[in-house]
Amino acid sequence: MAPRLQLEKAAWRWVETVRPEDIGQEHIELAYRVNLPACKRGTCRRNCKGNPNCLVGIGEQAWLGEIDENAFHNIDDPNSERRDMNTFVGLTNLGATCYVNTFLQVWFHNLELRRSLYLCHSSRAQEHNDDSDYEPESISEHLQYLFALLQNSNRRYIDPSGLVKALGLDTGQQQDAQEFSKLFLSLLEDTLSKQKDPSLQGVIQQQFCGQFSYVTMCNQCSRASALPSRFYELELNIQGHKNLTECVTEFLKEEKLDGDNRYFCESCQSKQNATRRIKLHSLPSTLNLQLMRFVFDRQTGHKKKLNTFISFPELLDMGPFVDGKEDQKCTYELSAVLIHRGVSAYSGHYIAHVKDARTSDWYKFNDEEIEKMEGKKLQLGIEEDITETLKSQTRKPKCSKGYHCSRNAYMLVYKIVEEQNTDTSEPTADVVEVPAFLQRLVDRDNHKFEEWCIEMSEMRKQSVDKGKAKHEEVKELYELLPAQDGQPYEFVPLDWLKKWLDDSTATKEINNSLFLCSHGKLHPDKVGEAKRVSLAAGQLLYDRYSGGPRLDASSLCNECVGQRCRVLRLKNQLNEDFREVSNLVKRTQSDEGYWVGKSSLRSWRQLALEQLEEDEQETKHNGQTNGQGPHSTSSSEYGPDLPEGNPDEMKTFNEDILCSHAGLSILDADRRLVSSEVWSKLRAYFPKAPEFTQEQEPCSQCLRLEQEEKDNEAVSKMMAMEQKNQLPNLFQEKNRPTLTKWPQDTDVLYIVSLFFVDEWRKFIRRPTKSSPVSNVGNSVLLCPHGGFMFTYDSLVNGDAQHSALAQRMGGDQQTLHSGPTNLHSPLLSVHTH
Repeated sequence: MAPRLQLEKAAWRWVETVRPEDIGQEHIELAYRVNLPACKRGTCRRNCKGNPNCLVGIGEQAWLGEIDENAFHNIDDPNSERRDMNTFVGLTNLGATCYVNTFLQVWFHNLELRRSLYLCHSSRAQEHNDDSDYEPESISEHLQYLFALLQNSNRRYIDPSGLVKALGLDTGQQQDAQEFSKLFLSLLEDTLSKQKDPSLQGVIQQQFCGQFSYVTMCNQCSRASALPSRFYELELNIQGHKNLTECVTEFLKEEKLDGDNRYFCESCQSKQNATRRIKLHSLPSTLNLQLMRFVFDRQTGHKKKLNTFISFPELLDMGPFVDGKEDQKCTYELSAVLIHRGVSAYSGHYIAHVKDARTSDWYKFNDEEIEKMEGKKLQLGIEEDITETLKSQTRKPKCSKGYHCSRNAYMLVYKIVEEQNTDTSEPTADVVEVPAFLQRLVDRDNHKFEEWCIEMSEMRKQSVDKGKAKHEEVKELYELLPAQDGQPYEFVPLDWLKKWLDDSTATKEINNSLFLCSHGKLHPDKVGEAKRVSLAAGQLLYDRYSGGPRLDASSLCNECVGQRCRVLRLKNQLNEDFREVSNLVKRTQSDEGYWVGKSSLRSWRQLALEQLEEDEQETKHNGQTNGQGPHSTSSSEYGPDLPEGNPDEMKTFNEDILCSHAGLSILDADRRLVSSEVWSKLRAYFPKAPEFTQEQEPCSQCLRLEQEEKDNEAVSKMMAMEQKNQLPNLFQEKNRPTLTKWPQDTDVLYIVSLFFVDEWRKFIRRPTKSSPVSNVGNSVLLCPHGGFMFTYDSLVNGDAQHSALAQRMGGDQQTLHSGPTNLHSPLLSVHTH
């Protein structure tokens, strides 16, 4: 199909040969493009807006043919949130809480800790018969409930916000993970120590607490002093080391105390050189080894991360490092590795690799996502890729069998190797049952989850059913939409059809009100925004969606088409008429003529063009006042008697010869007489322009006012001449008295304001341009109390020379005060004494 502009031009090409009075039905249908051929599917890349019969590319492609049910909804399958069989449950990241999630997963997989926590007495939970109104409050209650959900929830991941809120953590700021681990274990220890069951009171100590001593030996007397201490984790320096053994060895190495750091010996009673070392006495069941990757940088004053590769074994023998107690179990197996991804100590992401105590399989816990490692082996390779962008990289060392290497591991968790239990009559240690009161809470949450799944499934089903119904409706109606030649039809908005075919948009009623012309019919300029559909399709659409007003074949506007025809023909004829008018006005006027303003005559072509363009673009009202809008000056072709003017001053053609009373102006120089032939051509472009024939008399009111103005000017001239003759000295600034040079035989001088004198002289000089002075105006020389505001000294010194004028008045006083001017005002006098 041709472009839209070409279609619009073709729709009105017939106006070149058809006059407005000769317009027929075929011309109206051409203007509304009723008979344009309809486009076929596949021929248009997009919808032809200029063709009301083009019904392709409006959104029907999504509905024709077979459609996948998933296209009818945007609701994910709720079962994707369901926990799979024999899988673990993840934890939602609340913003910056990945470090909390890693520790929670590690502690959850410590079966002894989980079992002990389940046995903690919770009077609030156990006393609630109706679990529907119970919510955990204390930290231990939240942790119990969280572990129970991690064990038996039907969800793929759960929300830990209750525990995080109880701990008072900022979800938007990442905390120090190592510090969080210490504080949380201390909190658990305090909680369990208050339990009545003795077996629970020491669980944290048994699981995580070991004993060591700081042993200091005096070099002088060889006296050794020991300071016993407990630890929950060993903080190992990794800088300069390659493997875990080197780190532990440095942790236990002997330290020399000399110089300013000498040791005060109790035996010697003085400071002596000494040695100090740490002796390990006992180790816990769960050995936490903190790799000190975050260290203080003295140059920058901030923490930095050490991306050093450290090798660590799957089986760790701590026997060589324990002092005494050869019978103590010292063989540990790796059970968890906590990873920090990122190059900065203040940002990054935490994940945990944890070994399942029941199956010995390794799992990666990354917040909501949980991945099982293949082959029951720990795999850390992917965790190292995150730092491969560092500028200085050390090549990953080769690891021996049974060893692992990592530059991101920041905590290693080892579990003591227990002897295998061969007695099958006793319950296995890896079975941890959820207490009944906690299971009821889990069941309540599972019930909510199942209800949510059912609700989401129902919403999906409703969306699918609605989509299928819409699919059938579109297929049915789209076949009916095209209007056949010679059959009844009506117009529907293109925008509404697109929204009807867009399933994501709610379908509103059909609104054609924006398409109406001033005659209440379809405006020709709006046909490009509407589509012509069959009467049967239109009836179905209006029955289902209502709206209006309905526009059918009777809604094609004859008046608008006729007006547009007139405008287009005049635009085409404008240049020819301009040349003809230009020649006609140069001829001598012989017959009866019409008055035209010279400014209008000079710029009529520009006024006409703008008026025609306004008429053509008009969408709601036809026949606005002609010639409205800004106009530019057009060159004169009428001879020297039509000087260039400013058409911006005109709003309407020929208004420049209108007076203020809407009559013919009395200014003959502003208008020109043109022939009837010229006026008829101008009248075709400006049908509402003011019309004045040659016999038209000028405005009588303007003539009367002009005569009154002439009479007033004569009176003013006579008054000015009389006052000038009576006060010649005052007018000519002669014989002016001063206080220092008192005139002879004068007892009193009178004072008037300079402002009055200046205004009076203006009137005398130009009585027809200035108004007569009605008052001497000496009140400006008075103070607020009614007295003269100047002193004698100020008058003598000239301080008041711009405000007052001393005037000797004998007979002049009477002339000024009661003469022809009748200038009533206070006369201020100055006496000799």
